[in-house]
Amino acid sequence: MKNEIRFTHKALVEKSKSGDRNAQYQLYELYVDAMYNIGVRFLQVKEDAEDIVQDSFVEAFKNIHKFRYESTFGAWLKRIVINRSLNYLKMKKIPLTPIDEHEYYLSEGIEQNKVNEMDIHKIRNGIEQLPSGYRQIINLYLMEGYDHQEIAEVLDITVSTSKSQYHRAKKKLIEIINK
Repeated sequence: MKNEIRFTHKALVEKSKSGDRNAQYQLYELYVDAMYNIGVRFLQVKEDAEDIVQDSFVEAFKNIHKFRYESTFGAWLKRIVINRSLNYLKMKKIPLTPIDEHEYYLSEGIEQNKVNEMDIHKIRNGIEQLPSGYRQIINLYLMEGYDHQEIAEVLDITVSTSKSQYHRAKKKLIEIINK
C-alpha cells in the first residue's frame, strides 16, 4: 500500500519528465490549491503566497527529472513550497521570536482539553495572530508534520530551541484563543 501511495499520479509525473506541458498543467491543477494554502499559512500575504507557489511549480518542473518516487509528488512539491516560503521570510529578515537560551524546559501546565474543545476557526484565527516566529514553528510542527529535528535543520536552529519555541507558541496560542 505504501508503495502505491508514492506512485500516485505516476503517469502524469512521467509525462511531465518528458516535457509534456499538458501533464504538467494537470499536476499543477491537482496541487495548486493545497500548495497555495501552505504558502498563505507561512507568509500571511496572499500575493506573496501566490508568487511563492508559482516559483515552486517552476522549480519543480525544472527539476522534475530529480524526482525519484522516494515520497509522493505532493510531498516533494510541498517541501519545495515550504523551503521557498521560509527562504522568503529569511530574505525579508523576519526573525524567530527571541528566547532566553537557558529556558529549554517548559512545563505542560496548560490543559490540553481546552484546545481540543475549541472550534477550528478560532484556532486558525489564533495562529494568524501569533508572532511570525511562533507561527512558523506551529505551522511546521502541527500543520506540516515536521519533527523538531527537521524544523531545526530547516530554520537553522537547535532542536532544543525548536522545542522551546513550539511550547511557547502553543502557550501563546492558548492565551489568544481563551481571550
